[in-house]
Amino acid sequence: MITSPLLYLFTLALLATFLHLLEPKSKFFTYVPAVVMIYALSMLLAGVGFFENSPEIKAIYKLTKTNLLPAMLFLMLLQINFRDFFKLGRSLIISYLLAVFSIGFSFIAVAKLFNFSPDMAGAFGALAGSWMGGTANMIAVGSALDVPQEAFGYALIVDSVNYTFWVMFLLFLVPFASVFNRFTKSEATSSAMAEIGCACNLGAKRYWLLIALSLGVSLLSQLLAQMLPFVSTTTSMVLFATLFGIALSFTPLRDINGTDEVATSMLYMLIALIGSQALFESFDGVFTYVVAGFSILFLHAVIMVIGAKLFKLDLFSIGVASLANIGGVASAPILAATYNKSLVGIGVVMAIMGYLIGTFGGLLVGNILVKFS
Repeated sequence: MITSPLLYLFTLALLATFLHLLEPKSKFFTYVPAVVMIYALSMLLAGVGFFENSPEIKAIYKLTKTNLLPAMLFLMLLQINFRDFFKLGRSLIISYLLAVFSIGFSFIAVAKLFNFSPDMAGAFGALAGSWMGGTANMIAVGSALDVPQEAFGYALIVDSVNYTFWVMFLLFLVPFASVFNRFTKSEATSSAMAEIGCACNLGAKRYWLLIALSLGVSLLSQLLAQMLPFVSTTTSMVLFATLFGIALSFTPLRDINGTDEVATSMLYMLIALIGSQALFESFDGVFTYVVAGFSILFLHAVIMVIGAKLFKLDLFSIGVASLANIGGVASAPILAATYNKSLVGIGVVMAIMGYLIGTFGGLLVGNILVKFS
């Protein structure tokens, strides 16, 4: 049993690093995201008593999570380029906004139908943050809504199962694009964007700069959050980190490459931390929550098809917009490349915008779900 707080952190960091390095080398992670495996294995270690459930370990868990969360959010948002988003064109922007609206509406409608408990309502609010942005937004919303670890774990299971199905379904539809486009009377997207990326390279120093900058923003966000007594400290901290990320995305700091790598490392560490504190008493109800997830996807799909018919949108536009929200940067570019390799940048831009939309959208949906649960 591990009793040292530092050894506890080292073990989790080692686990996250191992799976992160293994991810690009195994097709297994195409179907089961690395974040899910990190969560599952860290939860397994906690479940077999590998970590002592002591006040010292709980304290280092809380301290590390509190400092890493705003730092990670800031770096995720630092990558946003609003000019690239508005270059997408009418069809793609309408498709993206339609995807965001339909996902949010579907969560509220399905949660009302399934009559979630307050804890699961909060967990599905966190899941809404993920399906409008990414796992980073899921953690931010879950923390802001104070979702219990077990409920968060259920939401992560739903995220994994439903996401895998949705990716396969959208890839399956690619050959039928011409049929769908005739149905909606649309023209296939022909615009091509250069691959999104940055040319600025400061060598290894860029990582230290990004770490120092993000932790500085984290500290400032926490200090400012303590000055707003009418909003929970975690929610305020998340919102301040988001605002700092948006503000500095208009500066040359956005062009430092390596931002995504540092942010992803922080994300994996946060997932490992959360998993290490999740102890499931049982898995009763998981099937119901997975069915609820599929119901959300079904309603989302119906609204997207109706919107495509009304606005004459092509299958590529609504498919990539949907996966940019539900799958994020890891999968939207893959779907875009399946249509045409020159369209990869569109998937990247849409997915990165989700880092902004996901937190605000998830908090809005989550608070509605909790209020009516």
